[in-house]
Amino acid sequence: MESSRRIPSSFKVIDMVSAFVLLGLLTSSNVHGRRSPALDPFEVECPAVGCRAHCAALTDFGGVGDGVTSNTDAFRAAIANLSQYDSGGGSLLFVPPGRWLTGSFNLTSHFTLYLHKDAVLLATQSQDLKEWPVIDPLPSYGHGRDAPGGRYVSLIFGTNLTDVIITGENGTIDGQGALWWDKFLKKELRLTRPYLIELMYSDMIQISNLTLVNSPSWNVHPVYSRNITVQGITILAPVNSPNTDGINPDSCTDTRIEDCYIVSGDDCVAVKSGWDEYGIAFGMPTKKVVIRRLTCISPTSAVIALGSEMSGGIEDVRAQDILAINSESGVRIKTAIGRGGYVRDIYVKGMVLKTMKWAFWMTGNYGSHPDDKYDPHALPEINNINYRDIVVENATMAARLEGIPGDPFTGICISNVTIQLAAESKEKPWNCTDISGISSDVIPQPCDLLPEQRKGELVQCNFPNDSLPIDNVDAQKCTFRREYL
Repeated sequence: MESSRRIPSSFKVIDMVSAFVLLGLLTSSNVHGRRSPALDPFEVECPAVGCRAHCAALTDFGGVGDGVTSNTDAFRAAIANLSQYDSGGGSLLFVPPGRWLTGSFNLTSHFTLYLHKDAVLLATQSQDLKEWPVIDPLPSYGHGRDAPGGRYVSLIFGTNLTDVIITGENGTIDGQGALWWDKFLKKELRLTRPYLIELMYSDMIQISNLTLVNSPSWNVHPVYSRNITVQGITILAPVNSPNTDGINPDSCTDTRIEDCYIVSGDDCVAVKSGWDEYGIAFGMPTKKVVIRRLTCISPTSAVIALGSEMSGGIEDVRAQDILAINSESGVRIKTAIGRGGYVRDIYVKGMVLKTMKWAFWMTGNYGSHPDDKYDPHALPEINNINYRDIVVENATMAARLEGIPGDPFTGICISNVTIQLAAESKEKPWNCTDISGISSDVIPQPCDLLPEQRKGELVQCNFPNDSLPIDNVDAQKCTFRREYL
């Protein structure tokens, strides 16, 4: 074990060179509920908040990586067996090279799921309830996102967990979402589609160094959780695939998203906190979010969205060093009458946006309610929104900023921003209604509702200098080795 350090952006599986050997893990009294005749060797090296005392491979529990055989029972049996070590040093499940077809499975605490670089988890396309159990709608939503009833559980799921790591050497999780997208578009679904990864009511989550492709719906969804790191993730989905959001922290505290590359049919990152009266009643905000070094391609959606489900509140979101190409908007705030809640203390700097419809978009009339029971007097508060040090090339419009009549969006600050409009654009650069704020050194000149401050002198918008607690989470270098028995 090496000294503590920040979690790096690369993990590796190495070939039998480690000096750290875990002994006694291969006996029948240890982690193996069902064993292959010969247990395959493996060695894993990865930085993690907590190292594990016990390890096993999926093949120990009958896993077959041929892309045809279902491994749902193997995953469930392996994790059930390894859960005995929740309070005994924790455990790691190694997924070897192969194509591992599976339905949904639940994780356990003090646990690492590690994918070899040539491992592919394939979500089964069967909608058999044994493969995809149905669970209730989220309490802060009160309603499925695709249909009024319940929802299929996510491919990788967990609730009330502590210290969970999903990682690898850029192994792949393939949601095989085309069947789900087709059924959704044809309005044939009676339940909400599964996500790829969802962890609820959990603490100390690390999701890193994986490739996620073709999710049926959202890709990564931590909800009602805290101390979350999402790092070094590649997310790929067709740009016309419905609702394939990248990373959606939802009613979470202390989240760090960094070094991710996302191509999506929806928002690359969407910060959420509940839907209308259900989110207001649940009352759990998302706060203390760091987003950095994100690359996004999303032609019909936002690079970073705040909402539209924001009824529990969103505050203290810090985004910097963002690159977007061919996306609809750089930052979008989405809300509506009936949402209630708030979006405040938002800080964005260091964005480069290339080929955009809008650099900035705020929407006070988003609509999309779970039912007709929302309170029309529940108005959202949008305040202290800061954008600075941003370069935009080839934009159709600079901004579309639309507050709510009688409930204006206030405290907007835009500084040191240059927006190059597309040569063929005939749109008015700025469209502003029911907002107030200031600007400084912005090209083209903003609307009158964002007056220039001290012309000729740059007045920078705020960006906090302090660090959030999630930035101070350290990792250890953990090594696991198993030889032939």
